[in-house]
Amino acid sequence: MSASKRLLYIANHRVFWTSIWRRKVTTWSPVGAAFNAKPLRRLESFDKNVGLFGVPELNSPAGFEVATKKALKDTQELLDKVCSSPPGVVTVESFDQLSDGLCKVADLADFVKVAHPDPSFRDAAEKTCIEIGTVVENTYNLESADVNFSLPRKVAELFMFDFEISGIHLDEKQRKEAVKLHVQLLDLSNKFLMGSHLPNRIAKSAIPEHIHRHFATEGSYVQIGGLHAESSDDLVREIAYRIFLYPNADMMDCLDDLLKCRNKLAKLVGYESYAHRALQGTMAKTPGNMLPSLSTELMPWDPPYFSGVLRAERYNIEPSLYSPFFSLGSCMEGLNNLFTQLYGVSLNSEHPSAGEVWNEDVHKLVVVHETEGLLGYIYCDFFQRADKPHQDCHFTIRGGRQCQESGQYQLPVVVLMLSLPHPTKSAPTLLTPGMMENLFHEMGHAMHSMLGRTRYQHITGTRCSTDFAEVPSILMEFFAADYRVVNQFARHYQTGQPLPQNMVTRLCESKKVCGAADTQLQIFYSALDQIYHGEPQNRSTTDILKDTQQKFYGLPYIPNTAWQLRFGHLIGYGAKYYSYLMSRAVASMVWKQCFVKDPLNRDMGERYRREMLAHGGGKEPMLMVEGMLQRRPSIDDFVEALVSDLNPDFETFIMDSTS
Repeated sequence: MSASKRLLYIANHRVFWTSIWRRKVTTWSPVGAAFNAKPLRRLESFDKNVGLFGVPELNSPAGFEVATKKALKDTQELLDKVCSSPPGVVTVESFDQLSDGLCKVADLADFVKVAHPDPSFRDAAEKTCIEIGTVVENTYNLESADVNFSLPRKVAELFMFDFEISGIHLDEKQRKEAVKLHVQLLDLSNKFLMGSHLPNRIAKSAIPEHIHRHFATEGSYVQIGGLHAESSDDLVREIAYRIFLYPNADMMDCLDDLLKCRNKLAKLVGYESYAHRALQGTMAKTPGNMLPSLSTELMPWDPPYFSGVLRAERYNIEPSLYSPFFSLGSCMEGLNNLFTQLYGVSLNSEHPSAGEVWNEDVHKLVVVHETEGLLGYIYCDFFQRADKPHQDCHFTIRGGRQCQESGQYQLPVVVLMLSLPHPTKSAPTLLTPGMMENLFHEMGHAMHSMLGRTRYQHITGTRCSTDFAEVPSILMEFFAADYRVVNQFARHYQTGQPLPQNMVTRLCESKKVCGAADTQLQIFYSALDQIYHGEPQNRSTTDILKDTQQKFYGLPYIPNTAWQLRFGHLIGYGAKYYSYLMSRAVASMVWKQCFVKDPLNRDMGERYRREMLAHGGGKEPMLMVEGMLQRRPSIDDFVEALVSDLNPDFETFIMDSTS
């Protein structure tokens, strides 16, 4: 089939399915129609396979080896150039070009190894990650520590910081030890991250037969791959908790080795602890800066299930009442409208070329500014499938940068990954309020990547301080909870009726129920993370967890469980899990001061882009916050911002009624 005929077929196909679903509803915009259309099975054609993300080498798993070899060859050539050139701007540009060449392969592989449905692609990508990861650590430990920079100062400082925490300033023997520790950390991190997601199993005969149906089965065993925290059956939740969190000796050893290795590396390169090393250059600056003050303001109470019960019963927020108003297409249309009004940016659906995407239900969005033109690309991998992580996240595939070699701007490419249900024969994909909020959250990350226009990819988009990176995504949650925004897109997929304002009000009020307990849980996680990465203690990670839980949370530790072995954020957010709390505080301050009066104000949207989104990691995070708020917030401001979003009167009512 020719390309023109195939596009016509696609258009007719989408019109057909959209017409069935929309009934009396007003016509969707093109982006809304694209996401509400039934996913199209791609037809076999003779079109050339352009490779994943349009990278020609990646039209087969073997292409990863080709791409890796090319990236490593280019890296060596740039290293030779750096080492033979006088210090200056050229040095910074060469290092950024070097970093870009490696990241374009490694970041892509990092996504493919977890998301591609073909095991051969996943295995090839995993090999690439390990090979390039090892080379990166060696690159940061050059034969000479005489690498010097002049301008631009901020980027040079970031490169030097990366080099110094990797040991560039050490003598030759110590540098080799640093490289060895980095390689060990890569292996331990991969092992822990993979193990943290693996299910535990128990003999069917060990648990009551009537609850077998709640879990996956394998022969004579039941597989338990999660906490089943939303189950209404007490026994299901208890068994899932005890089995899924049952201690695993190998994983316990892996975590011990990981923490020891991180501490040893931090001490080797001159830091008091790994936490001190990790928090260099962040808004927090030093470990434990905000947690003690915040913890005294809150009172823990309940596990997530009972919070959900209270919210549903008090406010009647059964998800099935809301889902018909939140079709995927309407939510995407809402995002498109919001970005158009705030930034002059539109989301346009584009049919991907043969071989460009890894699954037939992946959507490609072209992001266009009304005057600046094309800004970048967002690939939307939104639907559930076997072997796909049940995790909502944002992946940078290619960072934006000004290419000195071509004079063109390298457009950013990102992937948003969700786990939404597939459409049915009678309805498009319908989102629960939680799913809708998560979609807005992840799109906040994507727009951070799209709207940044940094000279260097090393600091592009979300490549910024970890405790600032979540601000754009959490701020989007505030937009998702404002009726003035929701009313623009929430329409019943069959009748076209708008979502009643009182339903949005109930939903927003329900989020405050037991909010202190939810925040206290995050404080506990953050404190545990920082204690693990502080000064080593001569006791097990489980004993540390038990004491920390008693101090920072209200529920007792359950014997023979090891929740820390499921704490996958210890890898990506080591010593920086607190970032969610700090980012939420900043987002709350920005919302209340800048958007609460008018969430669709274009002038404020432009200010937000100019002061906070445009810089990536190229500006001190606190200076970006100060520029947006036009004042410098204190620690007390951060604490107040978090506490003020809660409902203390209702918390007290709950505590009194259950005591």
